[in-house]
Amino acid sequence: MNSSLWFFPLTALINGVLTALVCLYLVWNRLTTRRKIVLFFFSLSATQWSLSYFLWQISPDAGSALFLSRVLMIGAILAPLFFFHLTTIFLDYSRRWLFRFLLLVSYLLCGFWIYLDFHGDLFITGVRAISYFKFWPIAGPAYAFFLLHFALMFLGSAVLLIYNYDKVTQNISSLRKIFLIGGVLGVVVGGSTNFPLWYGINLPPWGNILVSFSAILISYVFIRKKYFSVKAVFAEFFSGILFVYFLIDLFFYKNLQDFLFRLLVLSMVIILGYVLIKTVRREIRRRHEIDSLTHSLEKANLKLKELDHQKTEFLSIASHQLRTPLSITKGYAELVADGTFGKPSKKLKDTLNKINESNDRLVKLVDEFLDITKIEQGQTKFNFVKTDINKIISSVVDQLKPKAKEEKLKIVWQKNLKVKKIILDEEKIDQVIFNFVDNALKYSNKGEIKILLEQDKTGQSVRVLDTGLGFGPEDQANFFQKFYRGKNVEGENVTGTGLGLYVCRKFIERHGGQVWAKSKGLGQGSEFGFFIPFGKKEQKNNN
Repeated sequence: MNSSLWFFPLTALINGVLTALVCLYLVWNRLTTRRKIVLFFFSLSATQWSLSYFLWQISPDAGSALFLSRVLMIGAILAPLFFFHLTTIFLDYSRRWLFRFLLLVSYLLCGFWIYLDFHGDLFITGVRAISYFKFWPIAGPAYAFFLLHFALMFLGSAVLLIYNYDKVTQNISSLRKIFLIGGVLGVVVGGSTNFPLWYGINLPPWGNILVSFSAILISYVFIRKKYFSVKAVFAEFFSGILFVYFLIDLFFYKNLQDFLFRLLVLSMVIILGYVLIKTVRREIRRRHEIDSLTHSLEKANLKLKELDHQKTEFLSIASHQLRTPLSITKGYAELVADGTFGKPSKKLKDTLNKINESNDRLVKLVDEFLDITKIEQGQTKFNFVKTDINKIISSVVDQLKPKAKEEKLKIVWQKNLKVKKIILDEEKIDQVIFNFVDNALKYSNKGEIKILLEQDKTGQSVRVLDTGLGFGPEDQANFFQKFYRGKNVEGENVTGTGLGLYVCRKFIERHGGQVWAKSKGLGQGSEFGFFIPFGKKEQKNNN
């Protein structure tokens, strides 16, 4: 047999293997839906046609070639029928009465063609040598009517697919397009190239290779729609090949002992194949569950981001709206205290002082909200300049000394003259240090607040140590989170929103640094600090 002639049985064998893979997987997954059932029969008919075609091509005599040519026609008759039926299901047309009638007529006609195929010479009259082939079937009188029915079934499928092309989502449309191309190339162009030789036209069926392409494309559609997994298909195909090999090998035994040994090997192959397939399917199922969970988490995350954005917008609007009346209230209170509207009494002055204190707390709260909204919206402006942190710490200490004296606490601070200037935003670092020292005063009942400024080769750090409440591991892990209030202040008469330390963290991170909070436990004081690295040029100068 020359190389050209080998092309035809080999392509048929390839077609049979590919479509058999689809059949195996569909059976394993249980034929629970009409789509799967019809796809199974479509694949089975293609498998039967392809394998019969292979055996027919290697037939040794005219009698066996004629019989096998009749057998392969079963698949040739049924494949376009199941393709038409699968198309109606794919487009949700199969339940309409007109298509039910057309399907019924097509099934009856296909049954009639199969009957004629094996009874008399109306369908196939015999075989003859033509082109590359020693035994090619000769069409009978009824064969032309079958070809007409074949063309109508395909054209009906094509018209339905093209007509409904834009009526579904884009993703399904692209899959339908692949399905249409697969059907065109496989069922029509590929399969139809076999027909000319039936009528003595010397045109070899080179299009058979397109049937393989069709099987690949249609399989791809169902993979994309997650009807089956490639990994599972290969596991089942590998197990199936081993099973068939050892099953055939079982019948070539030499004696009873050899038969039992081969039977044992076959049993082990079955068990190992079952375990392999089950393991792969379990892995695929878990992967699908993880994918589904990941998708759900992504959707939930997007929703949370949207809610967080809306919250930030609300805080921004509310904060700006609150800032104006607070400023007006403070202004009027100061005018009254200064005697603009008449000399105030001592009692009135005390009341105005309380109003101012409350107003200042609200202004601070509003400022924290504004800081957060600006940070989260990326609107915070930084002005980085080379500065001596000693100056910033001294300024904060001067501001808070009166409060420390009032609380009977002592602030211990001594400038570190060995540190060099560092690039930072003075206003933001001032706010961070002020917050740390102010919190230390707020949560300490006695003792002192110590401020340390240190420097190494990589940067500078500021540490604020107190002898106050202290805290546990849970607080240490969460202090710098948004809206977090420490467990250590539960039951204490202190105010706060849990925003200050969060803002401090964001400011320091913008400097490329880090913050920390440490404590040996409740009642043992605490340490809050931050580190700011030098820039590249500064590091070079300090090394």
